Amino acid sequence: MSSPQRDTTVRGYAWSRAWHATLAVVVLVALVIQVTLVITGGTDVNSGRSTQHLDVGTRLLRLFSYFTIQSNLIVLVAAVSLALRSGRDGRLWRVVRLDALLGIVITGIVYATVLANLMEHEGAAAWANAGFHYVSPWLTLLGWLLFGPRPRIDRATMAWALAWPLAWIAYTFAHGAVSGWYPYPFLDVTALGYAAALRNTAVVVLVALVLVAVLKVADGRLGVVTRRRAASGAP
Repeated sequence: MSSPQRDTTVRGYAWSRAWHATLAVVVLVALVIQVTLVITGGTDVNSGRSTQHLDVGTRLLRLFSYFTIQSNLIVLVAAVSLALRSGRDGRLWRVVRLDALLGIVITGIVYATVLANLMEHEGAAAWANAGFHYVSPWLTLLGWLLFGPRPRIDRATMAWALAWPLAWIAYTFAHGAVSGWYPYPFLDVTALGYAAALRNTAVVVLVALVLVAVLKVADGRLGVVTRRRAASGAP
């Protein structure tokens, strides 16, 4: 005969797996749509522009150079892993999970506050854009708030999780210096100059640091609540 605590835990895991499976499908569909559009010379939803004037190799290189796309790929990896096993843990997995949260929430914030008014999308591009910039960020964050797993954020995880965004920044400016192409207008050295582009980058980095700190505090406090609810057998 199963205990109420075990039944509650099993139900929680089932909901978590369903949630993250849904998230994985949303991101995968958006990625398939976007890659198909780019390969066929259609719209790049990150810029709102046609890619027809570029060769396929350049189109794909630029596509996967966007922070948005990389964030969604990490979300996809984390979501699939949680759909398979809700209580997943491990040093590398913790970093991937935090990078998924950090990257996709920043993606949602920056798109909503800076980029959304600069472009319009129609047809398939509109669906991909919604998946990348609206559904994925908030499903990821809400899923973490609802299901965790937690606690999973410690100082070592925070430090390692910042390596990818910092590497992306370095790559972006190096790539831009060689090609003249920058993925976002607020980083465009050609149009803004290095001083303004680096200042804008510093603002985003500051937002990331604050967000990581907030996630760590929330992870600890929600972890206490989760343990108490599990101990009491509450749903």
